[in-house]
Amino acid sequence: MELLYYLIFCLFIFLVSKLLLQQKQPSAPTALPILGHLHLLKKPLHRTLEALAGQYGPILRLQFGSRSVLVVSSPSAIEECFTKNDIILANRPYCLAGEHLAYNSTTVGWSPYGHHWRNLRRVVAIEIFSSNALQTSSCIRNREVNHLVHQLYRGSDGELRKVELKSIFFQLTLNIVMGMVAAKRFFGDEEVDVELREQFLKIMKERYSIPTMNMNVLDYLPILRWVGFQSKEKKMVRFNRKRDAFIQSLIDQRRRKMSDSNKAMKGEKTLVDAVLSLQQAEPKYYSDNIIKGIISIMFTAGIDTSSLTMEWAMSLLLNHPEVLQKAREEIDNNVGQGRLIEESDLAKLPYLRGIVNETLRLFPVTPLLVPHMTSEECSIGGYDVPRRTIVLVNAWVVHRDSKLWLEPTSFKPERFQGIEGEREGYKFIPFGLGRRSCPGASMGIRVVSLALGALIQCFDWVRIGPEKVDLSEVDGLTMSKAKPLEALYVPRPTMINLYSQL
Repeated sequence: MELLYYLIFCLFIFLVSKLLLQQKQPSAPTALPILGHLHLLKKPLHRTLEALAGQYGPILRLQFGSRSVLVVSSPSAIEECFTKNDIILANRPYCLAGEHLAYNSTTVGWSPYGHHWRNLRRVVAIEIFSSNALQTSSCIRNREVNHLVHQLYRGSDGELRKVELKSIFFQLTLNIVMGMVAAKRFFGDEEVDVELREQFLKIMKERYSIPTMNMNVLDYLPILRWVGFQSKEKKMVRFNRKRDAFIQSLIDQRRRKMSDSNKAMKGEKTLVDAVLSLQQAEPKYYSDNIIKGIISIMFTAGIDTSSLTMEWAMSLLLNHPEVLQKAREEIDNNVGQGRLIEESDLAKLPYLRGIVNETLRLFPVTPLLVPHMTSEECSIGGYDVPRRTIVLVNAWVVHRDSKLWLEPTSFKPERFQGIEGEREGYKFIPFGLGRRSCPGASMGIRVVSLALGALIQCFDWVRIGPEKVDLSEVDGLTMSKAKPLEALYVPRPTMINLYSQL
């Protein structure tokens, strides 16, 4: 009889413990066998997760096939993720993109947290994004913006003209990145490497057909790799082979110049030169694949993010001409009309910076931050989070939360005036947080601010028709406008003397 009482007591303790443990789990929709919650995911993904968070709460537990996922959409939980749990969340989840597009997850973006990642992060921070490196490369950005203004002025003939800005911004950022990486230009009238440009553009076109890192079904249902769904993976392998050959050609060209003792290196020191110098010092560690991984981040994160942010910003300015006028007055008062804005002027233009930040708030190019993964069990928002859980932070939701922002869907650059550090309680996170935050945030801000400043300073801009610019977005590797931006422009009469000097 005593044994029976003991068994009943143990069963009672087990049931109570199970109930308590269940209470520590976040809310979740009903899952299907095998698929989990994959059937609920629609594009754009950040809006689907926004709707689910509105129904089940800001900390949402999902199952993507075989992978456990936690979606975080509140500043308090985000702060907990990247303060108390920053090291635990410093890893990236395994995915096919990391394997095939990031040299078996050895690049700074996808490498596991540890010595190798810390070393890569140090190299990137010093050689590309440090204050000294950015100061050195500022001449490239100033020069390319100068070329852009000259191109638009010459194409206008002093009259109102239509221009498609998406391609203009892409060409600008690509010229900047190629100038920094290998001292090359792909667009313009002078020193353009046409053959290499065409090769690169074909590679970029293929890249956009690759599934996004957050929505590749093969990562969540790996069995599909063996039952006829290998085409997605083969597409990644084919793309990476072409991109690898392209980057290798850049490395080989600069290597030949460095090894030719009869020729002195001409022009600015490039990123390729810097990493080849590291290779000479430590050839066993800095293999060509490691070097290509370092260079690839400039193409992966340095082109689309900046060009798309410019397009969103100009779309918002066209819809709010009073904001554009206020920015122009700030530039005229602090820079003048006798010379073109330069990167060194940006510190004197807080309202222009507010426009960039407000654009990043409303339209973050990566509305879902790059995924993190827990390396051990932890607690977030009072909930137990198992080891190897993928953590997705929905910046889109936080940036548009009416509890955090006054008139959250309105374009108000003034809201960023006087905010120290601009983060203000983990509610503004366009570049991520913690150890794995975007190392190129400072350069991206400089590129966008400088280009916008020049276009505002030198030209009058109006919409093509009376209707406001459509601000619908599409989901992809990055969030872009559903319809590429077109606008009308005319050179400002007060800037005629400047144009003659370009």
